[in-house]
Amino acid sequence: MSHLPSSPASPRIDVREVTPAEAKVRQGQGAVLIDVREDDERASVAEGSLGVPRGLLPTRTAALVPDLATPVLLICGTGVRSRLAAATMLDMGYRDVASVAGGFARWSGEGLPVAAGLLDTDAADRYARQVILPQVGVAGQTRLAASKVVIVGAGGLGAPAMLYLAGAGVGHLTLIDDDRVERSNLHRQVVHADNRIGMTKVESARAQLLELNPLIAVTAKAERLQAANVESLIEGHDVVLDGADNFSVRYLLAAATLRLKIPLVYGAVERFSGQVSVFDPRRDDSPCYRCLFPRPPAAEDAPNCSEAGVLGVLPGTIGLLQATEVLKLLLGIGEPLVGRVLTYDALGMHFRQILLPRDPACPGCGADARFTGYRDVEALR
Repeated sequence: MSHLPSSPASPRIDVREVTPAEAKVRQGQGAVLIDVREDDERASVAEGSLGVPRGLLPTRTAALVPDLATPVLLICGTGVRSRLAAATMLDMGYRDVASVAGGFARWSGEGLPVAAGLLDTDAADRYARQVILPQVGVAGQTRLAASKVVIVGAGGLGAPAMLYLAGAGVGHLTLIDDDRVERSNLHRQVVHADNRIGMTKVESARAQLLELNPLIAVTAKAERLQAANVESLIEGHDVVLDGADNFSVRYLLAAATLRLKIPLVYGAVERFSGQVSVFDPRRDDSPCYRCLFPRPPAAEDAPNCSEAGVLGVLPGTIGLLQATEVLKLLLGIGEPLVGRVLTYDALGMHFRQILLPRDPACPGCGADARFTGYRDVEALR
């Protein structure tokens, strides 16, 4: 590690340099690596770096690195601009700043890991608070951008979940719902608005999501999910989020996700209570939806929201828990709710966890279960 004279632009500041190998070690210890080249120069970048052009550092760095004590490393093409950038950041009050000697040319020449430069200035700024988490980082944010999630139901559960998945940067959301926005939806389906009453829910939601985050893609499917189309609608996605309000759709999703090996994030609400779980057919130890509900209940035992009523905020709580589970699955972090059902009582403000082991005799995933085609709920009773 060496100290070099400051640039003419900052004559009173000594800029410290580190080798790429030293920078990689410090990055692993929590230092933030910022690539100060222009967006169109960052086709390849040092793995884990954030992209902010040098001229935008004064306006963008506070969002990326809010703590002035955080160690910061600057890298450019050859090490010239990063020294000027380091001087700027020292002027801004950051206390632990260094430039990477030789820049990206030396970094890549020494065989240190590189990645495609997918986080441009907009993305780096937009996801700054998330990217700085060690469990996410640039690699995780890039993974989210490449992910595809299908949300079945653009109502009470789907609405809050899709807003936060869009905000988090999940790259492609597919929305499936054949209903239209009604005034009675608005107290809980927060992705919709009064001026979009009468629109299909998926188009209403799509407009809102793209206004929130224009970097993502949203596919709107104004279709009823049924036996004839369930596989074609969900195949090719990384996770399915169940925001349905009826057992017919849930049993179809249970069968299709098992067959296609796609994780299913389940949620349900009624009046003042709700529950969440994750069924992941990629895991040998995971139960499926029919381990929880082997047979559909009678209609009178399972009223929907229009029949039983629901506190408006309740789907928000459950939908956000579902969105959290989706992000954990996509990022490969934490402990998903596999083999557990999380129940919520809003009146008592109680969460309770119920263990749900895989049922060897389950009609969906048990040893003797056989797939004989998709069937409606009446055929399963």
